[in-house]
Amino acid sequence: MSGHNKWSTIKRKKEKTDSARAKVFTKVGREIAVAVKDGGADPTSNSKLKDVIAKAKALNVPNENIDRIIKKAAGEGSADSYEEIIYEGYGPCGIAVVVEALTDNRNRTAGDVRHYFDKYGGNMGQSGCVMFMFERQGVVIVDKEDVDEEQLMEDALEAGATDIISEDEVFDVRTETYEVGSVSEALEGKGYKILSAEPSYIPSTYTKIENPDDIKGMGKMLEMFEENDDIQAVWHNWDNEEDYEG
Repeated sequence: MSGHNKWSTIKRKKEKTDSARAKVFTKVGREIAVAVKDGGADPTSNSKLKDVIAKAKALNVPNENIDRIIKKAAGEGSADSYEEIIYEGYGPCGIAVVVEALTDNRNRTAGDVRHYFDKYGGNMGQSGCVMFMFERQGVVIVDKEDVDEEQLMEDALEAGATDIISEDEVFDVRTETYEVGSVSEALEGKGYKILSAEPSYIPSTYTKIENPDDIKGMGKMLEMFEENDDIQAVWHNWDNEEDYEG
């Protein structure tokens, strides 16, 4: 997921080809494995794992896949070692970009990230160069169809949500980062359709790109990030991402 949770962007990414969907499954599987190694295989005591499971379910990863990954990661035979790294930089027209990666080779990943920034009119910056423009929040996207907003508000706040934003097709439920899994689980248990659930970087301000070439460059940059196996998520403050047609 990228941007500031516009449903058009999320929906486009959910309608990818089967091969791209398999890549998404692989990436979230890596997140699950890392969460298990960091905090154990029990989501009731490992909030990070609970959050990643909520994200996986929203991405339609089958429960048996999730269980298999958890069991494998908890076993003695799993020796993969991944490092979590965040890169920051600027796209065309000064668009702020935050890139989350899980990698077993930081030199390879850093080289790829720098190359994508440079190739499409941006530049990779130092740690902290754009992070001050974002706030870390949990985001649970709920399908709006047949949902009573007041009831959702009551149920979400009871579950631990901090805010609800009404958009065209969805409700954007905000939580503390460590509550996203429990809020998503609680709302799903009450019958709401969860379309997306994960901790997110929410920009405080947004920038619009006017030049068609810059729009194309920014769109291509995001595609390259998303296609890279080491990169888990990309966040940015591009206001008119929907103008990129791919």
